Amino acid sequence: MCQLLGMNCATPTDITFSFTGFAARGGRTDHHADGFGVAFFENKACRVFIDNAPCCQSPVAELIKNYPIKSRNVIAHIRKATQGSTALENCHPFMRELWGRHWIFAHNGDLKDYRPKLAGQYRPVGCTDSETAFCHVLQSLRSAFGNDEPGDEELFAALETLTGEITLHGVFNFLISNGSTLFAHCSTSLYYIVRQWPFAKAHLIDADMTVDFSRTNLQGDCVAVIATKPLTDNEVWTRLEPGQLLAFDKGRLARQARVPIPEIVQRKNAENLACA
Repeated sequence: MCQLLGMNCATPTDITFSFTGFAARGGRTDHHADGFGVAFFENKACRVFIDNAPCCQSPVAELIKNYPIKSRNVIAHIRKATQGSTALENCHPFMRELWGRHWIFAHNGDLKDYRPKLAGQYRPVGCTDSETAFCHVLQSLRSAFGNDEPGDEELFAALETLTGEITLHGVFNFLISNGSTLFAHCSTSLYYIVRQWPFAKAHLIDADMTVDFSRTNLQGDCVAVIATKPLTDNEVWTRLEPGQLLAFDKGRLARQARVPIPEIVQRKNAENLACA
């Protein structure tokens, strides 16, 4: 299946170090070679780069590795197609507008027999279960709250309910952000690390690259990095349990909940992992 990478920060930070290791998994150190994408929030707006070429070979990926775009929220994705062709329109992350903000979404998994009724402005451009799920989530949020953006607790509770409904259809690891908060849900595999003062060195698993964050970060900086699998081999990553839904704000874990995963879905998830 696909792999996810997210970053949520207290102050604008670049993701070039983490993305360098992540990009290698897009066809060089792993088999996720069916396209990639990355989105950088800048206030309420967003820069989105996608390519249906393998990430390890893409000139777009090289641009990102060498262009230190600073952002408080980043979502990246490397694709191993399960539904939909390797066309550009099926590359994650996907972007839509809600309540005057850009929203970004990326999914790792496979949803079966999932055909929600979509109407109005939220319709998929491609043919993936992932984009369909994203459209369903935003349509449901707009239906629930209308034109009035909810508070953080209400929004988290609504996402918890929607996640529980969609999880009934299969593997639903995802990252979603409105440019302020980064939400992460684990069905099968997701890890995170919070880097804060005093910062230390980090070494990538997928590339021979080390960064001493004590030389690049200040005392007030705080950075949460979320990934399908740990990106470094000399840091302690926290593994999410299946069903955990987390919200990160300003680089720290702000909220968490446990979304029940039905036993039949757990068995299917285990079978998918065994075949991966």
